[in-house]
Formats: sequence, structure tokens, C-alpha cells
Amino acid sequence: MFATHGDDGYSETRPGVAQKTLVFGDRTILTEFILTGGGVFPPHAHPYEQTGYLVKGHIRLTIADREFDAYEGDSWNIPMSVEHGAEIIEDSVAIEVFSPVRKDYLPKE
Repeated sequence: MFATHGDDGYSETRPGVAQKTLVFGDRTILTEFILTGGGVFPPHAHPYEQTGYLVKGHIRLTIADREFDAYEGDSWNIPMSVEHGAEIIEDSVAIEVFSPVRKDYLPKE
């Protein structure tokens, strides 16, 4: 599967969060998030491993009992079923890989 860059295909999944699935395969899915400063992802857990890279901005991640301020170029991994959340400190762009594939993130087309 290939994908080209474009400004279409984003959906607002919650206030201040635009999300777009870039590509996916049998075991992984790659998703871009455009995040507005001041937003919050409350603590939650899910049955997906989540690996991320901050393209730009500043976010504060909480993974289990650890807090991490992520800036441009930083990355993280969240194991399956571990509680985590985030504060969006300033407008940011993050790229994340989920495994197994999140069916709720698959394009609706």
C-alpha cells in the first residue's frame, strides 16, 4: 500500500483532534494526529501497542506512573492495555503506529 501526502481525509475525533489514517497492513496501522494546544486525552487503556513520534509541537504524556514532556523529534511506546493520557501543551503533529490494526481507525471508504 502506498499513500501520497494531501490535506484531505482528516476527521475530527474529539474537539481539537484531527486524525487521518495514512496506511495500514495486516498487523499495523499508521495514523497522523493534528492536535490543538490546550486539549487533553484523559487516562485510558486499549488492547493496542502504540508507538509515536512527535513531528512538531509539545505534548505531555503520562504512561502508567511516568510523565514525559515530548518535543519535536521525540518518540514513545505504550504497551498494550497500559493506562495512558496526554496534555497538548501547544499545537502539535504526531504520527503513531498501532498494532494490531485498530479497525475503528480504518478509512470508511
